[in-house]
Amino acid sequence: MSNQTGPDKLRGGTTEGAIDDAQLVGSALAGESPAYDELVRRYQRRAIAVAYRLLGNVHDAADVSQDAFLRAYRSLGSLEDHGRFGPWLLRIVSNLSLNFRRSRASGVARSAMPLDEVIEGRGEFRSPSGESLNGGAFGGSPTESPLSGELGGAVGEAIGRLPEKQRLALILFSIEGLPQKEVAEILECSVELVKWNVFQARKTLRKTLAGYLE
Repeated sequence: MSNQTGPDKLRGGTTEGAIDDAQLVGSALAGESPAYDELVRRYQRRAIAVAYRLLGNVHDAADVSQDAFLRAYRSLGSLEDHGRFGPWLLRIVSNLSLNFRRSRASGVARSAMPLDEVIEGRGEFRSPSGESLNGGAFGGSPTESPLSGELGGAVGEAIGRLPEKQRLALILFSIEGLPQKEVAEILECSVELVKWNVFQARKTLRKTLAGYLE
């Protein structure tokens, strides 16, 4: 019997493709490592992007994201709805990122790895099976922003000073474009609370950045 989730079947697959997340999770639980490698490929861009928005450091974001994928792999059996792998993973990424921020606040911050070094492939990202997935991790970098220079720095600092729930809601909904329902699942709160957090975050940013908006 052929391996239904082998590399040939998975290559180029997307969340909307013939093989959905639930099938991949089931195959990974059955011991088929290529299935989990495909889940990593599907979600590593968004995982790194979310971690970067919370940490402001590409190297730390890559480390936290890899840790999140490893933890998710080890706890895969606890995921009740296999089709919700994405929101479940991003909740892990968000929690690890916030924990990292707290621990870093009392220590010495790691020097940032230049973003171009990661894009060019000198950073390393591996799946739990040990395969290097660096080639597709940062192409068209998720950390790129339409804002640059002084304004970009001011926006980043303002977002960084938001309360955690507001920052996460804003990043996941307004910046990463996740549906409010998925953001609610990740933050483990109601959709109404997501809306309130996004509203408050935007209100604070408008006030903080008033000088740039005039």
